[in-house]
Amino acid sequence: MILIFSLAILLFFGLLGNELFKLMRLPGLLGMLIAGILIGPHMFDLLDESLMAISYDLRMVALVIILLRAGLGLNRKRISAVGRPALLLAVIPLMMEGLAIALLSMWLLGFSFVQGGILGFIIAAVSPAVIVPSMVKFIEKRVGMDKNIPVMILSAASLDDVIAITVFSTFLGVYLGTALNFGMYVIGIPLAIVLGIILGLLSGFSLLFVFTRFHLRDSKKVVLILAISLFLVSLERALADLIMIASLLGVMTIGVVMIERRKALGERLSIKLGKIWVFAKIFLFVLVGAEVNVNTAISAGVIGLIIISVGIIIRTAGVYLATIKASLNARERLFVAVSFWPKATVQAAIGSVPLSLGVAGGELILALSVLSIVVTAPLGSVMIPLISRRALHHERPL
Repeated sequence: MILIFSLAILLFFGLLGNELFKLMRLPGLLGMLIAGILIGPHMFDLLDESLMAISYDLRMVALVIILLRAGLGLNRKRISAVGRPALLLAVIPLMMEGLAIALLSMWLLGFSFVQGGILGFIIAAVSPAVIVPSMVKFIEKRVGMDKNIPVMILSAASLDDVIAITVFSTFLGVYLGTALNFGMYVIGIPLAIVLGIILGLLSGFSLLFVFTRFHLRDSKKVVLILAISLFLVSLERALADLIMIASLLGVMTIGVVMIERRKALGERLSIKLGKIWVFAKIFLFVLVGAEVNVNTAISAGVIGLIIISVGIIIRTAGVYLATIKASLNARERLFVAVSFWPKATVQAAIGSVPLSLGVAGGELILALSVLSIVVTAPLGSVMIPLISRRALHHERPL
């Protein structure tokens, strides 16, 4: 009963926060994030421990749903059109921000370069939880699609996390004395991407084969697709010590296969997933907010704000550098840069790992991770739709 009561509180206050902020003409996800902070264990503690124990898994289910919707909004032509700029956007801004924070923490916090690298690549990772839903909305509303800008951001954000977690793991391994040859990690990144896409293609075509051989209602097809997608995510976790797999790219690939091979089916499935997303997004954003300890964020102090602010500035410069050859004007480049500001998913998931493994300065790393969520997730959620109104081409009103 306690878990059921916690679920009721989560849904009620999440929906309330969403609607209140929409009335104030602010992004609903910001209201849900704040609702999560307020009812979470670090504020009024209205959620049962058993719910918080499965928080990561519930958030992952919600993320899988929105990534499937993202895949169903893409096609090969759009993906190939943004391939090179998306890859540059995934690598250059991330590396610039992560290394800048590493060097700055050596000066301001007295960290070693390895400690700084651990911190830098936790904070540098962008948040699919904030970015993907926004880009899916723009794709559906045909905003910025004259230059495939939302597709480019969506693809880059997914790759960004794979690279960030890999580099973070490398620095952590060096610190703990368990690192493999760095070249193996470098090779592992493209391999993870390729494996993710291959598994997504195999899953997508297998599902289509099942759908042609057996008559299933669309609702049952959605359940089966979700089950296979969650299996891919589970496979990534199970094989994490042996080989990296970009499972979230695989999930998006399933959606692409569906819309490419069976367009009518893909469109119907997207509508079904859209209805589930109304429910799932409350879990995603409220539970992300519930992970935030405001007191821990405050403990990072002014120095923490300086480090995060410099990181954002350097990342913005990285976006401009990565898009030099892209056919984007100044406003569109600004929109792309702002879209890569939000932090939440990775920071909430791995911010406490260094502390749990006894890394010196682990408490400060956690505090800065939390502060990055508190500062950038609300800022990004407000700025992305605001700048899009003037920066992007609108085929029809939002």
